[in-house]
Amino acid sequence: MLAYYARSATREFWAEHWGAQSPAVLARSAERSPLTTMILQGMPPIGARVLEAGCGVGQYVVLLRERGYRAVGVDWGVDPLRAGREWTPATPLSAMDLRELGFRASAFDAYLSLGVVEHDPDGPGAILREAHRVLRTGGTLILSVPYVNGARRLGARWIRRRNQQLRDAGGQFYQFVLTRTEARAFIEQNGFRVLRATPYDPARLPTAWLRRLSRVVRRAQAVGAATPTGASAQPAARPAERSAAGRALRRILYTRPGLAALGHMILFVAVKR
Repeated sequence: MLAYYARSATREFWAEHWGAQSPAVLARSAERSPLTTMILQGMPPIGARVLEAGCGVGQYVVLLRERGYRAVGVDWGVDPLRAGREWTPATPLSAMDLRELGFRASAFDAYLSLGVVEHDPDGPGAILREAHRVLRTGGTLILSVPYVNGARRLGARWIRRRNQQLRDAGGQFYQFVLTRTEARAFIEQNGFRVLRATPYDPARLPTAWLRRLSRVVRRAQAVGAATPTGASAQPAARPAERSAAGRALRRILYTRPGLAALGHMILFVAVKR
């Protein structure tokens, strides 16, 4: 398990995070995302009662309702929920503590939570116990957490040292990043049986690395690096070439080895025992 420190995931943090994003744009992105296919494959039949815990602005609640599910969303951040209600006023979104939900026991057929439980500094146990309570026996848990993939495993020593430095400098706990074995253990210790686990979002780390490289290049250019007199600059890649390269890279990233090495998150599908 890796612990990350920077800025604590407070209500104010999530208000800024979601406030910088348009709910309509997020919904269109969800429509195209491979994650959505994975979620729908794990869902019970259409018409099931679904709770999304940590729904943000509610784009997945809207998507699931459009597909025939009786979905509702809860989040502890009021500002994202307000943005979601302004976007789709009829969508049932409520502010709740995920460790103490205001629903009766066995109220739902499925519980969806994407990148949420890792932000509790006490660990995911309390949220998972409450998920177990509100799900019916045999109900479906679909849960994702940040994943200690191959790249993070190789860089674990540096990651721990860097985050210790951030903590010592006043950084606050942000999230845990879990191995497949650790996440599975948390889920099964809280009353679920895991059916499958699939890494996803393999482009996140390469994209971050490319951004850093781009910043380094821009700084070097600003210092005064210039093309020597008489030398010809390399022509920029045409859009079609960039598109073809992007598709090829995506195919590589979404292979089993690519997901194991670079998958940013891992999605678990489990059932309540």
